[in-house]
Amino acid sequence: MRVIYLDNAATSYPKPESVYEAVDRFNRYQGGNPGRGASSKTLAAGSVLMEAREALAKLFNVKESSHIAFTLNVTEALNVGLKGILEPGDHVITTSMEHNAVARPLHVLRKKGVEWTAVPCHPDGLLDPEEVKKAIQPNTRMICVLHASNLTGTIMPIAEIGRIAKDNGIIFMVDSAQTAGVLSIDVEAQNIDILCFTGHKALLGPQGTGGIYVRPGLLITPLKEGGTGSKSEFLEQPEMMPDLLESGTPNTPGTAGLLAGVNFVMSQGLERIREHEQKLTEMLISGLKEIPGVELYGPEHAASRTAVVPFNIENVDCGEVSLILDQKYGIVTRSGLHCAPLAHGTVGTLKKGAVRMSLGYFTSVDDVETAIKAVYEIARERY
Repeated sequence: MRVIYLDNAATSYPKPESVYEAVDRFNRYQGGNPGRGASSKTLAAGSVLMEAREALAKLFNVKESSHIAFTLNVTEALNVGLKGILEPGDHVITTSMEHNAVARPLHVLRKKGVEWTAVPCHPDGLLDPEEVKKAIQPNTRMICVLHASNLTGTIMPIAEIGRIAKDNGIIFMVDSAQTAGVLSIDVEAQNIDILCFTGHKALLGPQGTGGIYVRPGLLITPLKEGGTGSKSEFLEQPEMMPDLLESGTPNTPGTAGLLAGVNFVMSQGLERIREHEQKLTEMLISGLKEIPGVELYGPEHAASRTAVVPFNIENVDCGEVSLILDQKYGIVTRSGLHCAPLAHGTVGTLKKGAVRMSLGYFTSVDDVETAIKAVYEIARERY
């Protein structure tokens, strides 16, 4: 049975062949621990990190690539940004659509004296920037928003929010887990002070890769300290980026794969990738909308969302639907709460969850047609 992979919001699959080759090539032939000595292997490994940093800087319009630090994933990057900036007495603004990667660290910080306001979004996930503006307090230190929802794909107006943050002297942090590699991100034009990204989704890199950009001049406390290969004679953590936030041996093989993924994305072009995914998303929404008993969530138009389409079949458990899609039709989806209970609460699906189909650059028209037909057959039998 042919497998149709529609879970790209969790992790993209398949990867470009160049990504597999880059990881394998580093592990088999390159090796070396970057920054740990002056051997040819060490220097070659260091060049992998440097090239990846520069490629990401070009993609995000970052002027100083050294201000991009690599992390294990976007969750670690978000923890670095939140815990490295916010102190007791500070106030932070988010949306009601945030992932647990933001909500759980803030839940911990709130117990330590950080004030947190989650601005309500509409039931389709859309956010009015004016509501963010209204939530600003004298002690507001940061506005932290996701660029797009992992549940509904709803795209947030980060350019408008960035202007509000800049006008009010507030740090602006963006979670680009669902958008880096699909939507244009410009840290200068969008006034982004801290950008958190993951490597294994639309950037098409391996799992265990990600990073954080910190605007020059912004002081941030590292989440961990340790060996950096620099200033080893001092017990103090180096203050310069990226060493400040990069303690311990990095995932260099993964970063080699990430570099290949970023290069692939840039070779294809964000516009082409977005156009492909948007076309298929429109097709999927249109098809599912016609099936009796199917309820869709998120913005009506594909232009307002990434390639993420959640739905339920009336009176059928979402987990059962996902299981049937997998076992009977070979269609990989994700059901449940998607690590985003705040978003489900906003949409109205906290108690029942939803089935999520998320498309990618390698999804085909035939894949979408097959998925629509499968949901139709399940609904016809169960509804």
